[in-house]
Amino acid sequence: MSDPNHIHNWQRLDERTTTSGQPSEAELAELAAMGARHVIDLALHSHARALPDEAASVAALGMTYTHIPVAFDQPSEADFERFCAVLGALGDAPLHVHCILNFRVSAFFYRYRRDLLGWDERQARAAMEALWQPGGVWAAFIGDTDGIALPHRPPRGEP
Repeated sequence: MSDPNHIHNWQRLDERTTTSGQPSEAELAELAAMGARHVIDLALHSHARALPDEAASVAALGMTYTHIPVAFDQPSEADFERFCAVLGALGDAPLHVHCILNFRVSAFFYRYRRDLLGWDERQARAAMEALWQPGGVWAAFIGDTDGIALPHRPPRGEP
């Protein structure tokens, strides 16, 4: 089965890990069909694009679900620590991680790859910068002191 690139801001990070913006019910079924066994959701359930009961939808498809509600205006170290703990507990299980636009997720994976896996800065940052360049609180969250005073920006090379 090919990757469902039609899911908003879809990314395949490696053979077991995919990310995106908020998937629909039908797109969750596609993720299950392609082998995802766990879904991590970093969005708030109160967001207009969130599914009414994503945990039940995911369970009905035979996958497990973890919700780590990350306020977009207040990402925290506790959120990141929980994210890292969940990834560690899942081992090699195929998983899909999403939020509303894949911005939270891409910033979390950037830090995870840089800080925990020891990836080179440029490599760790590539998936995130394919979607956005964080400013403000997100620049602070990822340790980009030069970006704190800036707004969020489009991917490099885009206006």
